[in-house]
Amino acid sequence: MKLVFLLEEESMKALLDELLPEILPDGVDFQTVKHKGKQDLRRSIPKKLRGWNEPGDIRFVILHDQDNVDCIELKKSLLELCSDSRFPVLVRIACQELEAWYFGDTHALAAAYNKPSLALLSQKKKFREPDHIADPKAELKKLLPDHQQISGAKRIAPHMQIEENTSESFQQFVSGIRQLARME
Repeated sequence: MKLVFLLEEESMKALLDELLPEILPDGVDFQTVKHKGKQDLRRSIPKKLRGWNEPGDIRFVILHDQDNVDCIELKKSLLELCSDSRFPVLVRIACQELEAWYFGDTHALAAAYNKPSLALLSQKKKFREPDHIADPKAELKKLLPDHQQISGAKRIAPHMQIEENTSESFQQFVSGIRQLARME
């Protein structure tokens, strides 16, 4: 079995390339396919699902940032793009943005940037529910002005503790792909 991840951007790819071996069961292969933003991803979904020509048990996962739009409507519109797929497809939304997943594991942030004080962020009301941070990318930039999206993802990922992450959307992503990988 192979899971193919259609991703909005390169930082998602950098993060998942590191985390997926820890998340997926043994014997499940994966491929991450980055896009150049939301529009590129949305245009690509039907084409990739129609044109994918690889033998074997292939399943797709689409990961998209919420970016302050209605989560239910966003997921519905993405599923509509998959309506003709002959492959099983899972759609997951990162609330609000991928960076909220980093705030779900402040110990990983602290370790990645060698700033122990960042581990204490989870005790502050503003960061207790990472998926409710209005603009996690901007918050991260305030705290870590030198943070870059791609290199930052590569830097943080090795420190992330999958089961300890407090981001609900991250946990939904993890449980969804584990379930998809177990489907017969």
